[in-house]
Amino acid sequence: LKLKLKQTSTSEDNVTMSSAGRGDTRPPKSGGGRGRGGGGRGRGSGGASKKESILELAKLVDSNVRVKCLGGRELRGALRGYDELVNLVLDDCEEFLRDPDDPEQVTSQTRRLGLVVIRGTQVSLVSPEDGTEEIANPFLGGAEEEEVEG
Repeated sequence: LKLKLKQTSTSEDNVTMSSAGRGDTRPPKSGGGRGRGGGGRGRGSGGASKKESILELAKLVDSNVRVKCLGGRELRGALRGYDELVNLVLDDCEEFLRDPDDPEQVTSQTRRLGLVVIRGTQVSLVSPEDGTEEIANPFLGGAEEEEVEG
């Protein structure tokens, strides 16, 4: 008994190439091939160029910077290196001590730390030390005046 089968698609239609270059005989998925979880965190974007970092830390290397961390810690030192995760290497680093009465207030007293590595997940702000000065908070000024009047 012989059966004739009609072929509706060629074998090339059902073969997709994975990122490793091996043939995969499963039919192509709909929805861009991302599957159920959305996936796609910028990898395999079809040859698009790598996204550039917003921070331009390259021009701050070997200059003094001030770094504010998530826990409220503030550091100052010479930026010696960094990576794409914003892990920073500071040399001749000093930590600004906090006021014992008000832990959120940073004082001008410092403690020498030397060479430090700051994990990028803790970094909230990096600014050049030169050309920056502290100004009064314009939002607190208006709130204090309203409290005095009322």
